[in-house]
Amino acid sequence: MVRLEENKFYTAGKKIETLPLPAKVYIPTLQHLGKPCDKLEVKTGDPVLKCQVIATSEAKVFSPIHSSVSGKVSAITNWPHPVVGKSKAIIIESDGQDKQFVSGHRSEDEIKKLSPQQIREIVFKAGIVGMGGASFPTHIKLNPPKQITSLIVNIAECEPYLTGDSQLAIEKSKEIVLGIELVARCLAVKDVIIAIEDNKPEAIQAVQEACAKAGYAVKILASQYPQGGEKQLVKSVLGKEIPQGKLPFDVGANVQNVSTIYAIFEAIYKNKPLYERVVTVTGSILAQPKNILCRIGTPIKELINFCGPLKEEPAKIIIGGPMMGIAQFTDMVPVIKSTTGVIVLSKSESPVKDEDSCIRCGSCVRACSMGLLPCLMNQAAEKGLWQQAKDYGVLDCMECGLCSYSCPSNRKIVQSIRRAKLELNK
Repeated sequence: MVRLEENKFYTAGKKIETLPLPAKVYIPTLQHLGKPCDKLEVKTGDPVLKCQVIATSEAKVFSPIHSSVSGKVSAITNWPHPVVGKSKAIIIESDGQDKQFVSGHRSEDEIKKLSPQQIREIVFKAGIVGMGGASFPTHIKLNPPKQITSLIVNIAECEPYLTGDSQLAIEKSKEIVLGIELVARCLAVKDVIIAIEDNKPEAIQAVQEACAKAGYAVKILASQYPQGGEKQLVKSVLGKEIPQGKLPFDVGANVQNVSTIYAIFEAIYKNKPLYERVVTVTGSILAQPKNILCRIGTPIKELINFCGPLKEEPAKIIIGGPMMGIAQFTDMVPVIKSTTGVIVLSKSESPVKDEDSCIRCGSCVRACSMGLLPCLMNQAAEKGLWQQAKDYGVLDCMECGLCSYSCPSNRKIVQSIRRAKLELNK
């Protein structure tokens, strides 16, 4: 792991602001790891309410999608997507009334009586996925095939620029503790550790105070990248190495992002599906970088305008962090469930560098947080040798970006690895 320039000062400690209701939302049918929600529950012209289910699937791995506004379905068409380029999206014109399909909080007695299976069912119906970027359906993760002994709550937020998770921990620490209690009950674990990096003093204090009565441990970690990766976090917190091809549950661990925990709290206590999330919108050319609570499906153009005006025309817009995020070709791409940040970069901050031949220096191998051979995976992918890339361990790559970051030849290693994964998953 390495220490990167953090650039969190733009939004660190800034209170979460709520974005005004968008006039139109573009809700992709693919917002989770797995098959898209191809079973549409609405058609063009239909009226919809906020929280209403608008798309599901018959696949084993999926998470239902809800409308984030009330209004009318104006179109169902292909639309820019922040991860896969384009996907089918349900476009809804807001009526400005924000009428809700479901309402009503659950009582304390109701919540106490919920079984683990009932908790998982509520989480599933709420459409909750991993909100740190992985977007794996949470109800599946709450039903691991092996007994879990330790629950790790991830507030590492190791990516530069991003501060949404830590600010959420500051402002909603009590609610997060209630969410942790639900997850711990669901997994039948008593060993709970909240992992947070040492560059977040306000969040550390808020979490420690909230966890005092619950008895949960708070583990303060050195600020390093990619500390927030599941395998890295398990090793840093529990000292356990996850073998190649295995997952945290294989060593008795379950890792949940803090935003996911908060979404679980809202689903159980408030009967609220996942239709909005906190997004960090940041960059030196923004007049007012912010942490924003916004509706799923909102074009990032509206988030940028809310933080403007722009001091100059952006040269690059990244969704996610600068290391693992994806550069966008349009500012009309929408916020989805896994959108952690929108980073607006100037020309001087994102220079275009010429790619040279690999010089076999081994920098990428030394930098790899997974102990892989990025240079060989890159070479195989460039030649279209997908099986060979798989043999080199391309599916174990977490796409942290340290290989490209460390490469003196400016090789586009991560891009080739992503291409290989897409080909292998066809």
